[in-house]
Amino acid sequence: MNRQDKIYVAGHTGLVGSAIVAELKRKGYRNIVLRSHRELDLQNQVMTERFFQEEQPEYVIHAAARVGGILANSRMGADFLFDNLMIATHVIHCSRKYGVKKLLNLGSSCIYPRNAKQPIEESDLLSGKLEPTNEPYAIAKIAGIKLCRAMHEQYGSDFFSVMPPNLYGPNDRFDLTASHVLPAMIRKFHLGKLLQEGQTERMERDLKRWNERQVGLSAEEQLRNFGLERDRITFWGTGKVFREFLHVNDLAKAIVLLMETCHAEEVGEILNVGSGDEISICDLATLISEIVGYREEIHWDETHPDGTPRKLMDSSRVKNMIHWKPEISLETGIAQAYQWYVHTGAKS
Repeated sequence: MNRQDKIYVAGHTGLVGSAIVAELKRKGYRNIVLRSHRELDLQNQVMTERFFQEEQPEYVIHAAARVGGILANSRMGADFLFDNLMIATHVIHCSRKYGVKKLLNLGSSCIYPRNAKQPIEESDLLSGKLEPTNEPYAIAKIAGIKLCRAMHEQYGSDFFSVMPPNLYGPNDRFDLTASHVLPAMIRKFHLGKLLQEGQTERMERDLKRWNERQVGLSAEEQLRNFGLERDRITFWGTGKVFREFLHVNDLAKAIVLLMETCHAEEVGEILNVGSGDEISICDLATLISEIVGYREEIHWDETHPDGTPRKLMDSSRVKNMIHWKPEISLETGIAQAYQWYVHTGAKS
């Protein structure tokens, strides 16, 4: 992949896509093709075909997806399965049909079995049952992985897939009903701090920014529906499960390096790209509360599901393949994400 080559980044407005675009530009790539969802609906086959036919991208990084946390997945399984199947099918099919030289497909660690041995190796794919709370999303992601591999085996397409763990960083989603655990915690602790300090105007502004303001309810009444009270914050589950986190900027560096130097023949079907470290959700909550400055009680509602007990991935292959390792510690990354939220995300 050369600096003048045309690169299409699908999903460039999202958490991962925006970081990839920034990393490409940092390394001198300028011929980057971008389309927002309003400009190009990747669920629409006709629109997607027309785009690939007109633009003829040489390289594709597929980071477009419908994503969400355990609450969103449990409530909208049909949407997560259908939408992500359509997006992956159209992007991967058109990439093969219109001669894309290389495609990197972004997956997720949720593709692995709920009770996979730890750390999880790439060969563990489809070795057991999936976690029920995110099964629809995982099935869509697995279908995309298998389609890339089938394209490689049948047509010789240089298509492969990368599996990151839980991601976080700038341009993340912080809405309280659909975001992942880390950004949801950042926002809950921030709002809990505002509630504790009686900063009603800032709470109102925050709720309005995410289109969550409900007519007829005070900000304090509405926050109570999300588990926020003056003297405590409630989170789902036991807090005893473990998760692996990676800053999205570290992932973006790995993805661009893989696009520059590696091919499907050596990568294989999938490649784990993780930090190699895990933390319990309980300890994560404590860490975030300290960074945000929230000092009231943290309560766990054990009537709600935890999800997969552990999802630590073995990322030794990628580290050996491209001599990559994460540079941003979890504590530093959370502090940066919180500052982004307060100074950019919460005000935009």
